[in-house]
Amino acid sequence: VQLQASGGGLVQAGGSLRLSCAASGRIFSIDDMAWYRQDPGKQRELVASIASDRSTNYADSVKGRFTISRDNTKNTVYLQMNSLKPEDTTIYYCAADVREEPTTLWRYWGQGTQVTVSS
Repeated sequence: VQLQASGGGLVQAGGSLRLSCAASGRIFSIDDMAWYRQDPGKQRELVASIASDRSTNYADSVKGRFTISRDNTKNTVYLQMNSLKPEDTTIYYCAADVREEPTTLWRYWGQGTQVTVSS
């Protein structure tokens, strides 16, 4: 299973970006999907997650600005980021809890995509 993230880039403060992450390979189903971010030398932090029933969870720092969604027909998770702030600048990683068979569950990670917000 591979996760391919895309959509990062450079944007001015107050602007928007949309990240995408598509899972491919041997997939029976996907449970939770999520976005994390990590500054160099710091711990990876959860930005947002979405369960298979589409229930969501957000970090306090992004509530009201970011929206996570998923398309199960495409095995893809999205992160719509609005009202971006310079402190949102870092590398964003997607994650997916994938069942290759009904009784197995493994977490896979995407390669990371850089988001830079200029002031």
